[in-house]
Amino acid sequence: MKRAVLYAALIVAPLFANTGFGANGALAAEKTVLFGVVPQQSASRLARVWLPLTQYLSEKLGRSIEFATAKDIPTFESCLAKGAYDIAYMNPYHYVVFHDETGYEAIARQKDKKLKGLLVTRKDRPKTELKQLQGAKLAFPSPAAFGASVIPRAELRKEGVDFTADYVKSHDSVYRAVALGLYEAGGGVRRTWNTLAPEIRDQLDIFYETAPYTPHAIAVAQDMDPGLRDGIQAALLALSAADGDILKNLGILGFEDGKNADWDDVRSLHLDKAQTQIVDETGNRCHSG
Repeated sequence: MKRAVLYAALIVAPLFANTGFGANGALAAEKTVLFGVVPQQSASRLARVWLPLTQYLSEKLGRSIEFATAKDIPTFESCLAKGAYDIAYMNPYHYVVFHDETGYEAIARQKDKKLKGLLVTRKDRPKTELKQLQGAKLAFPSPAAFGASVIPRAELRKEGVDFTADYVKSHDSVYRAVALGLYEAGGGVRRTWNTLAPEIRDQLDIFYETAPYTPHAIAVAQDMDPGLRDGIQAALLALSAADGDILKNLGILGFEDGKNADWDDVRSLHLDKAQTQIVDETGNRCHSG
């Protein structure tokens, strides 16, 4: 399996002390497990949120678990298409596509949670219904961002709303662009909204939520050793508030078991690549090495 190069050198350096990296660097590198995270937010913000989890997993498993992300969501999609990550946190539509195409298998999902897309607008431009966005220019992270883009756009079209969609790379970029008044509204999800910088969030209001769907998947590569897979899953499901700020940083209550059939609600939408513009391996954009 190819390994994705860590974007912006986001490597969990302290973990190497426990894995023999250095004098036995080549061996340690072979044992490294790469955990890819969909770039809904900036790389620095993702690192602050996810590094405590990868450190926790490393300690529990006695293996080096390294955090990785990509410069944007289309690049992340290309990496999933190439099987570049050993473990990945991906949106529901990504999971449906890359389970079939690359063999990723779900092991966990957010506990007691359904994913809803949000539409936000500036507080000084209040909205109460989708029809108020008729003819508007709207911001979304990427075409295939499920909760923040695919579902809001589908529900706008269902209401007969004509709009112009611009794709600005990340959830944070959507929120900032709307706060600056560059767009009438933009798409996001509750988890990224909850971790948004207060000075940005205080300028915005959520005025619409979509129908609920099974949330993001944590999935592992099809060739992962079953013992390692089971160990990762057990460690994720065992996480609790007693484990420091790991769950608080992620903005969730915990993880629960995830099975492939859990995402049948997403499959029932019969989304196609023309609608979502999802990037596959032919895009050749993954930062692999």
